[in-house]
Amino acid sequence: MRKERKIIDVFSLSFLDVVSCGFGAIILLLVLSKVSEPLVREKISRDLRGEVQRLEQQLVAIRDNAKSAKRELALSKRQLAARSLQLEKLQQELAVLKAKYSAGRLDVTARQRIKAQMETALQKLTVEMRRLQAQKIPSPPDSPIGGVPVDSEYIIFVIDTSGSMQRYAWPLVRRKMAETLAVYPHVKGIQVMNDMGDYMFSQYAGRWIPDTPARRRAILKRLASWSPFSNSSPVEGITRAIRRFHTPGRRISIYVLGDDFSRGSIQAVIDTVDRLNRAGPDGKRLVRIHAIGFPVLLLKGGAEENAARFAALMRRLALDNNGSFVGLSGLGVHR
Repeated sequence: MRKERKIIDVFSLSFLDVVSCGFGAIILLLVLSKVSEPLVREKISRDLRGEVQRLEQQLVAIRDNAKSAKRELALSKRQLAARSLQLEKLQQELAVLKAKYSAGRLDVTARQRIKAQMETALQKLTVEMRRLQAQKIPSPPDSPIGGVPVDSEYIIFVIDTSGSMQRYAWPLVRRKMAETLAVYPHVKGIQVMNDMGDYMFSQYAGRWIPDTPARRRAILKRLASWSPFSNSSPVEGITRAIRRFHTPGRRISIYVLGDDFSRGSIQAVIDTVDRLNRAGPDGKRLVRIHAIGFPVLLLKGGAEENAARFAALMRRLALDNNGSFVGLSGLGVHR
């Protein structure tokens, strides 16, 4: 016979016991977790406070390092600026030394050329003097005084007013001016300029000063305290005098009084004057150019090559322009 299956009741007492035990275990776990939660929180909080303190210490150290780095950066910038200034100064000094070296080489070359020109001129002069002495030609009535022709109707003085002339040669300059004026008892016009082309009397700028005893005295009196700016080069005064005053048919003489020619090319000056002061149909120049050289640089110490350049330039200008060059051997005064 077949046995009948026993019907199981799922809501029996045993099942309920199991369910109750499960709920009880869950409640026990919840109770245990609540009991341990404050300890866990305290531990976590303590750990977080320690981490915060550590991070704050790191932040302070980082800030200190940043300040130190800023100070070092500022110091480095100042050092870099100082080094840049020093480098710029050294570069400027190097440029000056290079310029001096180049100028020195040019000066040596110019000095050698001037020396050669002066030696050649001296040789020619010696030969010419011997020839003239052998001829013994009697002097004509209008012969030059002291080698300087005095047949001009108008005279212009171009005077170097530089510091060297003012300090050491000015009494002699005034004396030579008086002597030169005395050589010309009467002329139709006088003019006085400095080596830059500035006029002694502004009211007579660009026109002739009448030749009267009063005007001559005024010129010599004004010369005692006359000291306009000068660049120690007679070129500007000579060229301005020729451009402004040369006139066909007028006999004009320019007297250059100076001691120095410190810059520019001698040949360029000669070419410029030659272009301005062309010869007339009779072969004579419109303007005579005479010069008196004062040995200031030779006697008082200075650039002797500049004195030699002045002498070479004025000798050539006087030779080309029907004039004479007189080189003084002393200053005639003692200081």
